[in-house]
Amino acid sequence: MLRQYELVDRVLGYDPKADEALINRAYVYAMKQHGNQKRASGDPYFSHPIEVAGILTDLKLDTATIVTALLHDTIEDTGSTMEELTKLFGPQVAGLVDGVTKLTRLELTSERSKQAENFRKFLLAMSNDIRVLLVKLADRLHNMRTLHFISSADKRQRIALETMEIYAPLAGRMGIQEVREELEDLAFKELNPEAREALLKRLNEFREASGNTVKLIADEIKAKLNEEGLSCEVIGREKRPYSMWRKMERRAISLEQLSDIFGFRVVVDELPDCYRAVGILHTNWPMVPGRFKDYISTPKANGYRSIHTTMIGPQKKRAEVQIRTRKMHEVAEYGIAAHWLYKEGQVNGEDDETSGDFAGTFRWLRQLIEMLEHGGTPEEFLEHTKLQMFSDQVFCFTPNGLLITLPRGATPIDFAYAVHTEIGDTCVGCKINGRHMPLRTRLENGDEVEIIRSQAQRPSPAWEAFVATGKARSAIRRSIRATKQAEFSRLGRQILKNAFEQAGKEATDTLLERALGPLRRSDLNELLASVGDGTLSAPQVLQVVYPTEPAPKGGRRRGGKMNGKDERGGPVRVTGLAAGLATRFAPEMFPLPGERIVGIMMPGEGITIYPIDTPALEEFDGEPQRWIDATWDIDPENPQTFPARLRVTAKNEVGSLANISTLIADYGSNIANLSLAQRDTDFYDIQIDLEVRDVKHLTRVMSALNGLSCVNSVVRPRR
Repeated sequence: MLRQYELVDRVLGYDPKADEALINRAYVYAMKQHGNQKRASGDPYFSHPIEVAGILTDLKLDTATIVTALLHDTIEDTGSTMEELTKLFGPQVAGLVDGVTKLTRLELTSERSKQAENFRKFLLAMSNDIRVLLVKLADRLHNMRTLHFISSADKRQRIALETMEIYAPLAGRMGIQEVREELEDLAFKELNPEAREALLKRLNEFREASGNTVKLIADEIKAKLNEEGLSCEVIGREKRPYSMWRKMERRAISLEQLSDIFGFRVVVDELPDCYRAVGILHTNWPMVPGRFKDYISTPKANGYRSIHTTMIGPQKKRAEVQIRTRKMHEVAEYGIAAHWLYKEGQVNGEDDETSGDFAGTFRWLRQLIEMLEHGGTPEEFLEHTKLQMFSDQVFCFTPNGLLITLPRGATPIDFAYAVHTEIGDTCVGCKINGRHMPLRTRLENGDEVEIIRSQAQRPSPAWEAFVATGKARSAIRRSIRATKQAEFSRLGRQILKNAFEQAGKEATDTLLERALGPLRRSDLNELLASVGDGTLSAPQVLQVVYPTEPAPKGGRRRGGKMNGKDERGGPVRVTGLAAGLATRFAPEMFPLPGERIVGIMMPGEGITIYPIDTPALEEFDGEPQRWIDATWDIDPENPQTFPARLRVTAKNEVGSLANISTLIADYGSNIANLSLAQRDTDFYDIQIDLEVRDVKHLTRVMSALNGLSCVNSVVRPRR
């Protein structure tokens, strides 16, 4: 455990202007407050905040953060209050302690079912001051170092999994790689101890066979660079077990095939020296093709900048080399924590080289907060955030040359939302490198992407299936929710209007508001939406507004008329295949304009449209209140196409399928899908999904098919 003077000396070592008295006061205060409290290990509880503060000194953080680390458990575990901390240590420190305390309180009750909501609140607290996160990461790191003292195996597993899924990736996105790697390795030790032990055993054998390889390679690289007049520092290191395990799993290779068990960092003085160093290394040792990455010209989202290359280096060993300046090295080591090193000129007052490094990291945080503002469930937010944290990257450009960093597998939809939410919402198409391409196209490094927009466009639910970023998925779901709510509200008003008119009443807003209290709805829009999505029925609302009025029986029996329907009401109007989110077509039913249709209210989902003659409606015969009259409302000036399914029995002879396809095309229809259902010596059955305008169009196609000599029969199957 760090002594008081040792902690102060550490801080003064990198920040001579640190408030020594404040640190001493916090140290003594926290020690007294925690008193005789003990940890699971049996150590004095006070050892924990001291170790957390020590971890933060390794990151060279400011005085307020170190003091917060010393005090971070005082409100939670002692009699300290916010008022007392504000009086003794100032509002800034008290605010930071309060932020960490709220997170800790959430963790104490954290279970898998609550994790998403806790994490959402975590990000909200973090958005106010990023130092809350840094203290929390240090707190989690020390807890992971002492995880083995917890007796419950289930609790250890839960904490380790949470660390692997959330805290380690967060440390990575903050650019604090050493903390990320240690958190991952400690979690790996708990989650998969057998694999880790097997890997360590193989590593020991490999190390014994290789001898002092790391030092020898580092010395030779440095000597060669010095010969060329380049002043530098070369650092060699062995990677952590989890890092190697992850690469072995991803590439499906053995330890012997892993090229980067050892990593080397070349630290130079100036940015041009990075490229000089690359030239010298590649001149003396052959590089491995496809293993060169320039993160200086295209930095990672967490601000990381460096040049990576892998070469067949000294002693014919494959060596991964990272080349960077000293300032880049600070950012690579400390990530967002380096912000406080360069803030207010604390490190030579020079921040020009790193000024853009932190922008990417803070931009990512802003995107997370923007996702919070979009709403949605906590589980969705946790899902989106994990997608953001775990993904590799591709670098794409706008036509104006703006660099956009995206996860691998991202599409133009992700690109559009990364530029701006409004651009994503109004995206209708794209050009990639000047060519029109589908919106589901996966982007590659260096692609130039131009987004084509229309103010009439709204996000499609289909987009969610192929986007890769949390921001895009969150925005799509938000827009769909808003659109669905509006559609349900409009549909609910129409259904209530029809029901009230059938009863000879008027559905005014004033009258409908009488039903809010009894039906437990907060406002009129919620009431209308509940009727529209089927959660409430129109007769329920009518009975509340007019208690003495007999409820209409409602509904339509197949082949019959609306029960008690007054023609003043009017049916639900179906405008097309993409009728909306509140009104949709039953799967595999294929109703067409010109055919009679009926709507069935599906609670929580809205209205599903069926052809009136389908046998599938029999299951709803006993629930007339769910039947909604529906009619087509197709604009003849803007014809649409609808799917229709045919089952064709044709002769098994050469050219049959070609004749069928040609005839369908001649009649202005398109084949959307075709499958061979059954085949024997003389005949075969094929199922054809067509695109037609209406039932008349389909009838003409069927009649023409029946006229072909190779066709035995054509039927339109009904479920």
